[in-house]
Amino acid sequence: MRPPRRAALSLALGLSLAALLAARGADASVHEYAGGGFAPRTNSFFFHGGSEGLYASDPSSNSSASFIRFDTVVFRRTLESASRHEEMQQKTGLVEAIIVEIQDRDKIGGSYLHFDSICCTPELDKEKSCRVGEVIIRPNPDNPEWPKRIQTFFEGKNEETTMLPQLVSINKTGMYYLYFMFCDPQLKGLKITGRTVWRNPQGYLPGKMAPMMTFYGFMSLAYLALGLLWFIQFVRCWKDILQLHYHITAVIALGMCEMAFWYFEYANFNSTGTRPMDITIWAVTFTAVKKTVSRLLLLVVSMGYGIVLPTLGGITSRVAALGFIYFVASEALELFENLGNINDFSGKTRLFLVLPVAILDATFIIWIFSSLSRTLEKLQLRRSMAKLELYRKFTNSLAVSVLISIAWIGYEVSCINSKIFIYVVQ
Repeated sequence: MRPPRRAALSLALGLSLAALLAARGADASVHEYAGGGFAPRTNSFFFHGGSEGLYASDPSSNSSASFIRFDTVVFRRTLESASRHEEMQQKTGLVEAIIVEIQDRDKIGGSYLHFDSICCTPELDKEKSCRVGEVIIRPNPDNPEWPKRIQTFFEGKNEETTMLPQLVSINKTGMYYLYFMFCDPQLKGLKITGRTVWRNPQGYLPGKMAPMMTFYGFMSLAYLALGLLWFIQFVRCWKDILQLHYHITAVIALGMCEMAFWYFEYANFNSTGTRPMDITIWAVTFTAVKKTVSRLLLLVVSMGYGIVLPTLGGITSRVAALGFIYFVASEALELFENLGNINDFSGKTRLFLVLPVAILDATFIIWIFSSLSRTLEKLQLRRSMAKLELYRKFTNSLAVSVLISIAWIGYEVSCINSKIFIYVVQ
């Protein structure tokens, strides 16, 4: 195996492994906690239980409720922590679940009292501002019950305590965070297991995904209409069909399958709250294949394949290698985005997977336009005016598409940076 191919294979395997590691253990709107630990923050310890956009409940319909439900959430402290108490003691440790809307995050902690502490101190307790051992929360004057606080106590020398089943209704549209927190240093080493279920009025799709089911439904119909129109034209002009037309047909067919799979994936997700992994993987794969084939098609057309050149000759292997690497990078990114963390803020891993795709897209763009330039020169020298005019229109259309794509990439990068900033601030 030649070194360049070995390097390409190593990159492909690395990206696939990164995506699979990032995607491990994710479950849609059902947030699973499998023995997670608590991280220190000033004088508190916290565990991020999830974050999603939720729409307000529909008051006119009981079936259109929006809520966060706690299912069998269990806290387990260390044996050393439990042994410090007596068997008959009550309330020997406190863990709090705190639900807060993003705009009220400044109401958690003592910043409004000009303190850096998150947990209440004896000095603040004397001022009647809070109670020792609890997280400081300043109620929202417009809604005194929020941010929402749910307390769970350990009893005696028990190593485990189970949170009572809770269902918190969401009556305001917004971005919500769930934190599990404790203030007692003796609980250091606490672990959490269980799950929470987050539901929107129309189903279990998170807020950022809710419009996507409708979008993919419309896109499925649009691709179906495009496919029928293309088939009619294909049959009508059968005698003039080129090899490239078969490739275009393949791209349209891939698009139809992609949109249909995504629609059924979101519909199933919305009704059950859990991602149908088989359908998701098929949808992701169709997306990656369609993106790869469409880019390769643009590249070989730009090189004049079927118009100026009968074959690609010696560069076929280079084109195939670029296509293979792009497919793996795109597949890795799609796997992470659709099988990874359900939280609306996905952190730094996505940036690591976006960069290879962006670099490969730039490689395609540069190669396509350099090939177009050479093809236009050849057509001009041959005085093939009809083909030359066709390629000029193709070049102009492609340039506009690239500018729109660059603007979209810039928007995505700015969004990723803002998400990383929020992630770091957390």
